[in-house]
Amino acid sequence: MKKTILTYGLISGAISSLLMLGTALYYKNSMEFDNGEIIGYAGILLSMLLVYFGTKAYRDNTASGTLSFGEAFKVAILITVISCVFYVVAWLIIYHTLMPDFMDKFIENSLAQMKSSGATEEQIQQQAAQMEQYKTMYQNPLFRVAITFLEPFPMGLLVSLVSSLVLRRK
Repeated sequence: MKKTILTYGLISGAISSLLMLGTALYYKNSMEFDNGEIIGYAGILLSMLLVYFGTKAYRDNTASGTLSFGEAFKVAILITVISCVFYVVAWLIIYHTLMPDFMDKFIENSLAQMKSSGATEEQIQQQAAQMEQYKTMYQNPLFRVAITFLEPFPMGLLVSLVSSLVLRRK
């Protein structure tokens, strides 16, 4: 079990890390975050496909074709956790080396979008104050790690549940 989990977790983590690096290099130069969430979550979903393939490989190669929901979920969620840890480490490296001004640029871009969409000055000031609080919290490394882990984990949890349901066999 350990070999399958590690192999697929590492591959999934490598895919998410490489996709994040590519996206970061693009946004580092433009800092226009249009479609950034869509691109980011599409990359996460792509990397989380390895959760399904890893669980299937475990069922077919190690578990002799039979797998309970519980055991399938255990394999799937452990692959997810490894992938998410890679995602966090990749972001921390990218954040500190390529994008140390990420929060400033993100806030600037968000406020500019609000202004162009017709928000009032009061709404913009409220949003600016909230984002400055978030920026202060983001300076705490533990907060940054936790919030970054929570980006891919819900999708990984969902993929783990679906994979476990689809791949269980008695």
